[in-house]
Amino acid sequence: MTSLVSLSISIGVLGAVATWLALGLLPGYLQIWVIFMGWATYFATGGNNAALKTTIVSGIWGAICAWVAFLILGAIQIDLGPAVWPAIVVGVTVLILCLGAHVEALSNIPASVYGYAATAGIGLLMTGASATAADFSNPLILAVVSIVVGAIFGMLSGKLAGILGKG
Repeated sequence: MTSLVSLSISIGVLGAVATWLALGLLPGYLQIWVIFMGWATYFATGGNNAALKTTIVSGIWGAICAWVAFLILGAIQIDLGPAVWPAIVVGVTVLILCLGAHVEALSNIPASVYGYAATAGIGLLMTGASATAADFSNPLILAVVSIVVGAIFGMLSGKLAGILGKG
């Protein structure tokens, strides 16, 4: 079996498992689209142990930056016209996100941006989202858990593909 076929099978099978977890067993605790973002990031950054680490650490960094933006926007209301204040807050937090790449552990800017995007998407789309809650209504918590699960599923699919390719 070719490596592409074995990887396709492993991603298909584990993609079904991830979907079942996110939509069936643990709805509200995982976001399937964020799982797939973490999964894809794992492969895009090398598909190895270093990629697992950088996907998780940089993804969490991005999620934290978006979470800080939500906290600022929730605490400080400045009327500068339609969407100007949110644009400034996002611009500054994304600038900080990118400058964080000076730290080796945060050097994966695409993974950081995906973490930011996932957290922002969850916060904007989820009814009852709360940036200050200590539960899964907090976009930070939901995004981080989903990113980590996605990166782990990426690693597992690579290992399963290796096993299938040998058979």
